[in-house]
Amino acid sequence: MAFPPTRPPFARALTEREYNDPTPVQTAVLAPDAATRDLLVSAQTGSGKTVAFGLAIAPTLLGDAETFERASAPLALIVAPTRELALQVQREFEWLYKHTGARIVSCVGGMDPRQERRQMAEGCHIVVGTPGRLRDHLERGNLKIDALKAVVLDEADEMLDLGFREDLEFILSTTPAERRTLLFSATLPREIVALAKTYQRDAMRIAASGSERSHADIEYRAMRIASHDAEHAVVNVLRFFESPGALVFCNTRDAVRHLSAILLERGFYTVSLSGELSQGERNHALQALRDGRARVCVATDVAARGIDLPNLNLVIHFDLPNDAETLQHRSGRTGRAGRKGVSVLLIPPARKRRAESLLSIARIQPVWGGAPTPDDIRKLDQDRLLQSPLIMEPAQEDDLAMADILLSQRAPRDIAAALVRVYRSQLPAAEDVAEVAATQPARDYSKGRNTQPRHERSDRPEKQPFNAPENTVWFRLSVGRDKNADPKWLIPEICRQGEITKREIGSIRIFDSETKFEVDEKVAVKFAELIQRPTKGGIFIGPTEAPGGGGGGKKSWSKPAGQSQQDTPKYDKPKFDKPKFDKPKYDKPKYEKSKFDKPKFDKPKFDKPKYDKPKFDKPRHDAKPEHRDKPHGEKPRGERRHGEKSHGHKTDGGKPHGGKRPGSAPWHGSNKKPPTGKKRPH
Repeated sequence: MAFPPTRPPFARALTEREYNDPTPVQTAVLAPDAATRDLLVSAQTGSGKTVAFGLAIAPTLLGDAETFERASAPLALIVAPTRELALQVQREFEWLYKHTGARIVSCVGGMDPRQERRQMAEGCHIVVGTPGRLRDHLERGNLKIDALKAVVLDEADEMLDLGFREDLEFILSTTPAERRTLLFSATLPREIVALAKTYQRDAMRIAASGSERSHADIEYRAMRIASHDAEHAVVNVLRFFESPGALVFCNTRDAVRHLSAILLERGFYTVSLSGELSQGERNHALQALRDGRARVCVATDVAARGIDLPNLNLVIHFDLPNDAETLQHRSGRTGRAGRKGVSVLLIPPARKRRAESLLSIARIQPVWGGAPTPDDIRKLDQDRLLQSPLIMEPAQEDDLAMADILLSQRAPRDIAAALVRVYRSQLPAAEDVAEVAATQPARDYSKGRNTQPRHERSDRPEKQPFNAPENTVWFRLSVGRDKNADPKWLIPEICRQGEITKREIGSIRIFDSETKFEVDEKVAVKFAELIQRPTKGGIFIGPTEAPGGGGGGKKSWSKPAGQSQQDTPKYDKPKFDKPKFDKPKYDKPKYEKSKFDKPKFDKPKFDKPKYDKPKFDKPRHDAKPEHRDKPHGEKPRGERRHGEKSHGHKTDGGKPHGGKRPGSAPWHGSNKKPPTGKKRPH
């Protein structure tokens, strides 16, 4: 299927990039009935939507011309949720509009805003940016939108999830009303539909994404691994596929730093992406991946949004994603625009049910298996060596002359072995990984939750669990009721130490100082070998006998038949007659407590001299004038009662004591009412 008719500049650019077959979203937006209308498009990431809306707005921007006039005010505004996605759109537009003379400017966070302002002042045709930076330029008057003809919102659902709703509404409300608005989103929730109704005019709705089509070019593999072999499994997966570009996802920044250091130590050319890096550091890391100087990128979900690498054929989920949508978004970094890719999920036993739920919600049927082993990788290395350019390319005369000299002095086998050593020395060594068996089939979560009444269920750890194993072996834990033993944390600890699942654990009996539990007989031998390793927290796990009073017919752990055949010589313990010694008896001397007469000393008595205290005559001061000596104009003051403070002290209200207050006598010093109309005699 060929591209719909496009203008010569764009047809030439598509031919140079070897774009021959359009994707469904490109065919839909380039249809004649969608040429001049507002569009509400539902398209998955990696479906070619950047080229789709780039070609869709071209007639609106150019009109009847094939090239742009001199740049002045921007004609189109592209809004993207993240810096990486905005820069990716700018790169796509640069080659798509290469032969039209378009000038494209990016405005993203982390870059110099003064340089962006100068570039827009010099003139541009298209502006690509993030919501926050574009709003800042609009409020400062750096971005002129008077001549704007088209606005594109790329991945609008992600912009709403990241909290850019207010910025989007501000941008759309300030742009000209006669503009053309194209809204692209992976999903169409109610918020997106409401935004489209408010800021679009008679929008044409296009659903160009299907759940089956989104996974058609991606091969999903679910690998069962041991909890302590996660880093080794990543090394072996990278060595097994030998992809020119690989992306490893982690959930935290600490995990990114830890895994990047391990891969660098193993010999992989690795870069990392996380939220703690500056925009310049991110750009250098992505450029190293595009140039081929780095093969592996370890990143978080936030930093990896919008990444589009040309040779990215492998995605590894070191940590499981939080939801099915994130799983699809991660895996969508590969298998883009018709290219094939592989998405690998590393699943320890404790996360198996979570992985099954995510895959069922996303409607993904993965290929289950274990991590690649060193033997598998060595077989592939042999095939790759035979197809290597070292052997396939024709040899030069100097090379043939050196080969003749080597053959004359060395055996051909020695020369071939030296070639193999040189080839392997350039490759990271494979790691030994433990084999985890699939004991239970994948559970189908599409049928809903368990509808069995709660009182009829038997999934409690203290009782017989759901689908409990029939033949079990008893083990013990060195914790009991004295250390608050509880199945809620005992079961995860048992699963982690023995690398088994909850379904392989039978009954659990908690005693005062220990806990006994059952393990499926099929995994008991491997479980017994793994629990010999030192455990965290001082918890000891070991084999034991079945507890008394229950578990009849259940057996304790013993060595398998293959190991018990090794006959160990048994020696009878010699018996010695223990001589008996008579303990000598000693007569304990009795000592009588001697009584000594304690001398008594009379305490001497001293006559204390008496001193007469000198008496001093205290000078007398003139007494203060009494109240009667004050002028007649002042209010008379009553006598102070016993226990009251002086009139000089003030209360909390700022009034002197003795003043009128609620609940007190109306006149101090007397219970009688003051005389009215008469002055108190002096």
